[in-house]
Amino acid sequence: MSRKMKNTLEVTGIYLFIGIMFVVIAYPLIWTLGLSLNPSSSLYSASIIPENWSFTHYKWLFFDPRSDYLLWYKNTLIVATATSFFSVLFVSLTAYAFSRYRFAGRKNGLYAFLVLQMFPVLMAMVALYILLNTVGLLDSLVGLIIVYVGGAIPMNAFLVKGYFDTIPRELDESARIDGAGHFRILFTIMLPLAKPILAVVALFNFMAPFMDFILPRIILRSSENYTLALGLFNFVNDQFANNFTRFAAGAILIALPIATIFLLLQRYLVSGLTAGATKG
Repeated sequence: MSRKMKNTLEVTGIYLFIGIMFVVIAYPLIWTLGLSLNPSSSLYSASIIPENWSFTHYKWLFFDPRSDYLLWYKNTLIVATATSFFSVLFVSLTAYAFSRYRFAGRKNGLYAFLVLQMFPVLMAMVALYILLNTVGLLDSLVGLIIVYVGGAIPMNAFLVKGYFDTIPRELDESARIDGAGHFRILFTIMLPLAKPILAVVALFNFMAPFMDFILPRIILRSSENYTLALGLFNFVNDQFANNFTRFAAGAILIALPIATIFLLLQRYLVSGLTAGATKG
């Protein structure tokens, strides 16, 4: 087989794989969009390309007085924004300490982060429920935020710590000679250079409250405190009042804030700002 033929087959295989993955990803999204535009509420009579499409379900979500969708959306945005911000803050502080300091228990602490990542969060649900009930934060968005932020630290600190290790220590030493303290070094040198990994942490922790169902289901009890995943579940959990088309409309709108954040952070996600940090 000639080299040209071999390259052609490799490129063809790559494009074929990309095409298959595109179909696997796009097909359910197209079905969900088509389902949300069907005027009926039945899943079985709906089609991927509706004949008489309408925005009836979207109007119901926003304007019907019986709909709590906007309240659920606001709750989710509050939880997602707070979780993203505080996760980046506490993960940065933890990762900076493990990257730049030498203290007793440092090595064991890193091992503990690795071990904690091996166990699913589901194992701690009972303990979290009892703890939040004890401190009076059950059925509270604050309690939900605290759990999300606490869970983000071991999952992301090891990752950010590895990125901090790639930033030359000469920058820290130069800043200390100029009189900078630890916090100033962190916030003026380390964090600006670590924007790519911090953008990843911020994006993943912003997405989590939109996608998670089990934790809000255990912690939240009142309808006015529901997040989107928990609220939308009510559209399809009733045996005699299933409304999958309305559920699809609400699910489509979940993608808007996530896509917006991704577009805002994409230049940090695809770039390495530490390259050449010691030059110039």
